[in-house]
Amino acid sequence: MRSNHVAFDARMLPEARAIGLEFLEQPTACTVDERVFVHPPLSEALLARHVPNTPARTPLCLARTASHPRVKSDPFPPDSAIGKWRDEMLSKPNAPAGKHIGEDFFYVQDMREKSGISLGVADGVGGWVESGVDPSLFSQALMYHAHRYSKAAWPGEPEVDPTQEYEEREQVEGWELTPLECLESAYGGVLRERAVLAGSSTACVMTLNASNGILRAANLGDSGFLVIRASSVIHQQRSQTHFFNCPKQLSKLPTSQKRFSRACVDQPSDADLHEMKLRHGDIIIAYTDGLSDNVFPAEMVAICSLVARQSQLQRRTIPVTGERSGEQTVEDIERSRPWQSA
Repeated sequence: MRSNHVAFDARMLPEARAIGLEFLEQPTACTVDERVFVHPPLSEALLARHVPNTPARTPLCLARTASHPRVKSDPFPPDSAIGKWRDEMLSKPNAPAGKHIGEDFFYVQDMREKSGISLGVADGVGGWVESGVDPSLFSQALMYHAHRYSKAAWPGEPEVDPTQEYEEREQVEGWELTPLECLESAYGGVLRERAVLAGSSTACVMTLNASNGILRAANLGDSGFLVIRASSVIHQQRSQTHFFNCPKQLSKLPTSQKRFSRACVDQPSDADLHEMKLRHGDIIIAYTDGLSDNVFPAEMVAICSLVARQSQLQRRTIPVTGERSGEQTVEDIERSRPWQSA
């Protein structure tokens, strides 16, 4: 769960400390990039009343204090479209994780005609709990809509048979979907989702093109991914933050509540984009800050090396039946792919 803080101009530090001494039991304040962070967090109303010079557009990452209105929300029912998809995702590859699955979510989706894979992770901002909002709804809905848009699309230009006539090639169904376009479409789906009254989430969406090994990614906030090649991290996506402990995030605010008018609302277009060519054996790890804040990249490499060695031992003994006659080993199948999943 993420804690969020009200930020205001550093010149008001004396006033901030005065408010803290008056209203908080053990206030602390620190300055980062000319902004002051007070913990425990102060409400917007408290700042406006006692620090009149607070900038009008002070970013409030999230309403977390008791003074903000509560917006009641319930989990997606198991028989709803998102609820069914959520439970299906949690059953792969392991058994369901239990009743409470946390605020993060993910998706992995084969793209049109198995031309590639689309995958992503989202980290619901936990501070919404204090306002009566289930943070997992936003992240689950975001990943659901990302999967929905990506399954009918191509990771690159649609594959066509060059021997066909032009008119026949024009009839190829589907369209190219970049990670940024996927994120934009998924965010639009969340904004239209009636069951999601409010919430925020970071997000990282990627596509892997099976024909050329190109990885493309769009990352917003402090989620991200890294690529391991030959026991070395060759790329790690940088995080995006407004200030300490306040990452960039997609948000949906209650339309009837004016108190949230100064919350951070970033757009998919603010995401960092990345493209690179993968090689056979590359390992891609998509993560939220729950992993990156607790496991160093070198430790991720060590863990992946152990898993890879164990997987190699298993592949030597488990044949996989292919479409053609005879048996095909897992190694034979994976040689046709430009990446390796961990």
